[in-house]
Amino acid sequence: MSTKSRIIELGNIQFTGAKSITAYAQAARGLCRDMSMEFQMAADEVYGALVASQKGNPLLMGVDVKLRARRVRNRLRRAGEHSGAAAAEAVKFHSQFRTEFADVLNPPKQTKPKFNFKDE
Repeated sequence: MSTKSRIIELGNIQFTGAKSITAYAQAARGLCRDMSMEFQMAADEVYGALVASQKGNPLLMGVDVKLRARRVRNRLRRAGEHSGAAAAEAVKFHSQFRTEFADVLNPPKQTKPKFNFKDE
């Protein structure tokens, strides 16, 4: 399933109740986790491709290319870290919803008042 279709699927979730909020949080978490893993893997691939395709300054023995490639790779790694953080925030979103609306989701049970036989 492509990312674009997953984002459309996420946008089509209507907030109609607790189940829809749970579904949205789970879908958002899954999408962000997948993006995070993809960015992390792509970071290493792009680093290898950049280092292998460039010679650099012969006097520096390719160190200059490695430094430039590392800066490029680090940007993609940060994007992966931020996507992982977004996945964690989706979980926290759901948890915060459950905490803030616990009284509505799980109303306290009504108990009948006990009859007091001793009128004092």
